[in-house]
Amino acid sequence: MIRVWFNHWFSTSYGLIELMKEGADGQICVIGSNRQKDSVIQLVCDEWYEEPDISGEEYVAFCLQFCAEHHIDAFVPRRNMVEISRNIVRFEQAGVRVMVDDYKTIQLLNDKAAAYALLKGCGGLHIPDFQIVNDVHQFEQAYQKLREEYGQVCVKFVKDEGGMSFRKIEERVDCFRQLKVYQGSGISYERLSETLGSAAEFDDLMVMPYLPGNEISVDCLQTKKGLIAIPRNKGAARHERVEYDPEILRMTDIIMKQAALQYPCNIQFKYREDVPYLLEINTRMSGGLQMSCLAAQVNIPHIALGKLFGRDLDWTMDRAEKTVSYIEMPRMIHQ
Repeated sequence: MIRVWFNHWFSTSYGLIELMKEGADGQICVIGSNRQKDSVIQLVCDEWYEEPDISGEEYVAFCLQFCAEHHIDAFVPRRNMVEISRNIVRFEQAGVRVMVDDYKTIQLLNDKAAAYALLKGCGGLHIPDFQIVNDVHQFEQAYQKLREEYGQVCVKFVKDEGGMSFRKIEERVDCFRQLKVYQGSGISYERLSETLGSAAEFDDLMVMPYLPGNEISVDCLQTKKGLIAIPRNKGAARHERVEYDPEILRMTDIIMKQAALQYPCNIQFKYREDVPYLLEINTRMSGGLQMSCLAAQVNIPHIALGKLFGRDLDWTMDRAEKTVSYIEMPRMIHQ
């Protein structure tokens, strides 16, 4: 019996854990932990624990102690993933296999500016134009330059997860209309400039052209048999279309060869005038991976677990184009 630990993940990891357990046919025990003691993920875990609100080295020490106390064989981290990767030798010395890539690689790829710079030299990739700013004056200059060349502009912090800091800059914002509709990620230039101006300087902020087309999210895993790459066209609705566009697959292959990622990851592209531009690379399993696995009939979490233990599991894919979606189901956590 292999004991696998998922630390603090987002709620959609429920489906990822289901897939891993389904593929293992009762041969794994999943231990889950979270800062939210009532997280729904506990319902698919065999053991469940609450995590302390700590970070950095203190959290790494907690993880090592947790692995020892709960006899963990395999660790699938999300929280503090980069710091855990930096300390992977300490986990290996404790007999724990960690499903995370090389520290230097994921540190670089989690820095969007550094990732763009790395891949800009590769032929055959479309990388968006961008400027990095640290104060309001730099922002205003970058905004004016990019707006003149591309029209609409957007911003996000270089170190960001899930697009939390993403803002699309609007020239005119109808404040009254915003009272009646979902506000979304739009922000006026004046308000953003005023907000940034309230700080003498700030963390690296990426200013770049807004890419108005659909987002393509490609779930990937490199195996000895070849690259598993499943592109989902996300659009604006809950349903997503799995489409094996040759251009997206070609760009994905270039990126995966350059980045040399060994464990499940997700590459996002976004269209502008029918050209797919690289958006970002997530060095972890995506929240929508279970939809990709369903459409392609391939179990990426299970294959990745086998790879972690040095087993090259055979796999096949159904490459027919399909539309997939999901529904939210109520679950009783406590009575």
